[in-house]
Amino acid sequence: MEKESYRIIMSGGGTGGHIFPAVSIADELRNRYPSSQILFVGAEGRMEMTRVPQCGYQIEGLPIAGIQRSLSLSNLLLPFKVIRSLYMAYKIIRRVRPHIVIGTGGYASAPVLFTASMMGIPTLIQEQNGFAGLTNKILARRARKICVAYEGLEKVFPASKIVHTGNPIRSSITGTLQPSSEAIKRFDLEGDRKTIVVLGGSLGAREVNKAIFSIIPHIIEHGYQIIWQCGRLYYEQYKEALERLYASHTSMGYEKYVRLYAFVDDMNALYASSDLIISRAGASTVSELCVRARPCILIPSPNVAENHQWHNAMALVRVSAARMEEECENLSSRIMNDIDEILSSDDIRENMSAALKTLARPEATSRIADEVEIILEKTHR
Repeated sequence: MEKESYRIIMSGGGTGGHIFPAVSIADELRNRYPSSQILFVGAEGRMEMTRVPQCGYQIEGLPIAGIQRSLSLSNLLLPFKVIRSLYMAYKIIRRVRPHIVIGTGGYASAPVLFTASMMGIPTLIQEQNGFAGLTNKILARRARKICVAYEGLEKVFPASKIVHTGNPIRSSITGTLQPSSEAIKRFDLEGDRKTIVVLGGSLGAREVNKAIFSIIPHIIEHGYQIIWQCGRLYYEQYKEALERLYASHTSMGYEKYVRLYAFVDDMNALYASSDLIISRAGASTVSELCVRARPCILIPSPNVAENHQWHNAMALVRVSAARMEEECENLSSRIMNDIDEILSSDDIRENMSAALKTLARPEATSRIADEVEIILEKTHR
C-alpha cells in the first residue's frame, strides 16, 4: 500500500475545544499524506457541522446528544439516539473502511470510536484535559494510543498507551505572532492603552459576560481598552446593552475603547493585541495561552463534565502562570482587582509569561501525527 493513500476518520465536536484540535491533526496528516481520504463524523446540529466544512473537510452527522441536566423529554429519547448513532457509525465505518479512527472528544466520538474498536480498527484518543471523562476511560481500554496534555493520567489510563504530546494548536497560533501595533490597528483601538481581551468561547459564557459588562466603566476609566468576544448566543443582548450604556454616558466616550464581537476568526491578531486575557479554561484555549505566553485570568466553567476546566486552570495556577477566579457573587470585583494588579505591574506580567512558556507545547500536533504514523505503519505494512 502506498503510504499516501490512507483512509482516516476524525471524530470530535460540540465545542471549538474539540473541533479545532481535530482539524489541526487532520491538517498535519493531510500534509504528510496528500492523497489520503479524511472524513469527519460529528453530532447533528452541533457547530462542527458548519465549522469543519469551512476548514475544507467533509463531515457526516450522527443523532447523538448529551444528557440534559434538567428534566427533559430529550433524556428519554437518549437511549434511542445512542442505538441509532451506533448503527449509523457502523454503516459509515463499513463503507469507508478506515485504516485508523481518531477521537478528540465530544458526543460523536464515543459511538464512532467504540464501533471502530469493536470492528478491529485501530483507534487513537486525544485527551485534552487534566481530568479524563468517563467516556474516554471506557474507550481507552481498546485504544492503541492515548495522547495527553497533562501529567498524572496514568491513574485512569493504561500507562503503556499514554504519550505526553500536549494539545494540538492551530497553525495560525504556532506561527509568527504579528506585531501588537498592527493587531491594535486591526481592531481600530488606541496604541497607548493596555488591551484586555475577553474570550467567551464560540457560544459564549453567561456569567463571564455579565461580570465583564458590569466593569466596563471601570475598565475604560482606568485607562484600559477591551476586545470582547461574547459568543453568538449573547451578541445581540450585549450589543443593545452597550448602546444603552453609551447613551447614558455620552460624555465618557466609552464606545471608543470597546470592541464587541460574537466570534473572532483571526486569533493571531487577537492574541497579538492583548496585554491580558480573560477566558474560560477549555483545554485548547489554555494550550494556546501557553504557546502565546499571554498573562491571563481563567474562569473555569462549572457546567462541564468532571469539572475539568478547574483542573486545566489549576495546572497553570500551580506554577503562577495564571490567576483563577471561580464563579461567585462578587466575580466582577474579583476580576477587576486582578486586572488592576496585573496591568499595573510589568514584573507580574513578565513572570506570568515566563511561566506560561515553560508549559507550552507548540510541537503537539506534529507529535500526535507521529503516533498516528507509527500505528498506520505497524498495522498496514
